[in-house]
Amino acid sequence: MQRILTSAHAEQTINKSRFIAAVDYCENERAVAAALRKLASQHQGASHLAYAFRLKTEQGIVQRFSDAGEPSGTAGKPILQFLEGRDLINVCVGVIRYYGGINLGTGGLARAYGGTAKMALEAASTGPFVEMRQYRLQLSYNKLDQFVRELQQRHGEVRDKQFGEYVQLEISLPLSEEEWLIGRYGTP
Repeated sequence: MQRILTSAHAEQTINKSRFIAAVDYCENERAVAAALRKLASQHQGASHLAYAFRLKTEQGIVQRFSDAGEPSGTAGKPILQFLEGRDLINVCVGVIRYYGGINLGTGGLARAYGGTAKMALEAASTGPFVEMRQYRLQLSYNKLDQFVRELQQRHGEVRDKQFGEYVQLEISLPLSEEEWLIGRYGTP
């Protein structure tokens, strides 16, 4: 499985219709909804916003698509096929269409939506998908800097810090590094 490392955009005009694709990394359906809302707000005059996404969840892989009012199977499905073909996970691709007055037909729509999505996916950098898990833990102030260094060496990240008597941390860490965390800092 692969994941998107950088967001990307692509644009093309086909028979006077303008197609704009945006690729984003999304961890869950809330992030997908936020990415699509952002894209829609940037292109309020657009005719259509078709999309597809694939997410890894505890229940397995969830994937969905929307044709956004275009004929069935001509917009979202071609986008999803590129995600499946590249085995991309935790990714959302939205494709905006500004209608140019010329009907493209079902084959033309599928090629336009899928092709624009493909261009954006090719512009994005990808890497191996690493399953991450969220943890909460409490540290004393004198251990914080060392912990953050070790966490970064293990490709983890601090997602939130709360300061009080102790430092309350919310972190994201590759699942393969869980033994290190428990062995060094106890059960989170």
